[in-house]
Amino acid sequence: MNRAIHEGQESFGGQQAKQAQEALPTLPNNPYLLLTPGPLSTTPSVKAAMLRDWCTWDDDYNSLVQSIRRRLTRMASRRDPEAYTCVLMQGSGTFSVESVIGTVLPEGGKLAVLANGAYGQRIAAIARTLRIPVAVADFGEIAPVSAERLEALLAEQPDITHVAVVHCETTTGILNPIADITRTAKRHGLITIVDAMSSFGGVDIDMAELDIDFLISSSNKCIQGVPGFGFILARRAALEACAGQARSLSLDLYDQWSTMEKHNGKWRFTSPTHVVRAFDQALIELEQEGGVSARNARYAENQRRLTARLERLGIRPLLAREWQSPIITAFYYPETDKFSFQELYRRLKQAGYVIYPGKISAADTFRIGNIGDVAPDQIDELASAIESQQFWT
Repeated sequence: MNRAIHEGQESFGGQQAKQAQEALPTLPNNPYLLLTPGPLSTTPSVKAAMLRDWCTWDDDYNSLVQSIRRRLTRMASRRDPEAYTCVLMQGSGTFSVESVIGTVLPEGGKLAVLANGAYGQRIAAIARTLRIPVAVADFGEIAPVSAERLEALLAEQPDITHVAVVHCETTTGILNPIADITRTAKRHGLITIVDAMSSFGGVDIDMAELDIDFLISSSNKCIQGVPGFGFILARRAALEACAGQARSLSLDLYDQWSTMEKHNGKWRFTSPTHVVRAFDQALIELEQEGGVSARNARYAENQRRLTARLERLGIRPLLAREWQSPIITAFYYPETDKFSFQELYRRLKQAGYVIYPGKISAADTFRIGNIGDVAPDQIDELASAIESQQFWT
């Protein structure tokens, strides 16, 4: 066990990892490979980690939470980790997004959202629901966001105090240029919020270098855990300034953080203990794989092979290569009236693969995720399965 991983919890973590490995023979095989942007296919050892029950008040469990928080903080800022902190929040990733928007924006604050897909629009919808003034720069569905549009928006509406942007917009798989956005926002003295739900752990991000104040992700994305909680990485000084601002009791980001800080990792309300334990195992496996850079390389190779094979079948990717993320790829339907996504989905599921429908309005598309416990040779097998199912030709 890598000593840097558990910081004093090596014997405890090692014992649980051993128990997880011993439980593997009792687990049934998954009937299909999930090729989605999350939930995704996890390793048998991550699934096995959930076979033990945990007490939320137990020191061992809370120490594990603290270890997870420290490891995530180090992942988020290698240059200045002490300036950052981490909060875990129950629920799906959207719960964590709402906890940030509802806590970080003070009375009188105004949010700018740069949107080029469903998840940017969801941030704006959260702000409107919470009665927070919001200005949306809408870039459509297949173009990246731009700092130039942000500059123009700030000139028109100088009362904007916060800027939010999605890093990887899984509506299409586009990877937005967040460095340009945060640089522009900071030049205007604004607080920056980055939804890195589908990219953190699979794409290198340093919050200090990028000047990000709040970054949001989830347990069931690139770190390859299971659904149940999200996490917020925050500039400590920015989070400390949020006391008393929350518009929700259960989603009070500051109070959740304060409780974890004061009580050694304790959550305010019942935490998803099995999911937390699985996430700890997933973090160990991320380290064993070689960290974010190695995982990014695998995902990128998955994406490259998938695109190359499908293009040879006449199935074109939606995005220009320069904006394509390694997370998920959207493809146009083949140019024939005989194609049916529902039929392709059904046949692939029977063959052991689950893919994703499209989500944009401008074109008929379907999507295939490249993340999770998926190896490049499995991508080759998927492509062969698609080739063998060309019922539309």
